[in-house]
Amino acid sequence: MENIGLRFEVDGSGFNEEICREPDSHKLAIELSLRKVTAIAEKYQDAVIIGADTFGVLDGQIIGKPKSPAEARTMLARLSGRHHFVITGFTVTDTATAKTLSAAVETKVYIKKLTSAEIDAYAKTGEPLDKAGAYAIQGLGALIVEKIEGDYFNVVGLPIYALANTLREFGIRLF
Repeated sequence: MENIGLRFEVDGSGFNEEICREPDSHKLAIELSLRKVTAIAEKYQDAVIIGADTFGVLDGQIIGKPKSPAEARTMLARLSGRHHFVITGFTVTDTATAKTLSAAVETKVYIKKLTSAEIDAYAKTGEPLDKAGAYAIQGLGALIVEKIEGDYFNVVGLPIYALANTLREFGIRLF
């Protein structure tokens, strides 16, 4: 967000994502972002709050963040030679007016066919941990992404183009 000229503070919501069970992945991403914004908004009287949640979807199942190197290796093996979708839901709310808008953005990501040695080597870097889908496209994970269809920044975790369009609805111009 700094790259597009936004001044901001980061404030974690502490929202427990495990309690959401919406079966539609786009609706789930929006619900998670909305709940995060709602948890934060009560702390601010005159602010524009942005909340987001990103995850992968493979074969209709959500791919979260691996909790261990072994889980990262399993995720990477499942993604190897296949495509999946990265979905980010985001919500923007103005606490002064209570205006709230949400959207979800989807990007199709193709992972190259990985050898077990490549999977092990990447998992050992530690980068896959705490990353949805067990890779970071903006880091070493770029070496395993064959191509994408859609918004690169969505895969990083925040669809800047869609967010900028939504911020315009709040009177925020970026340039």
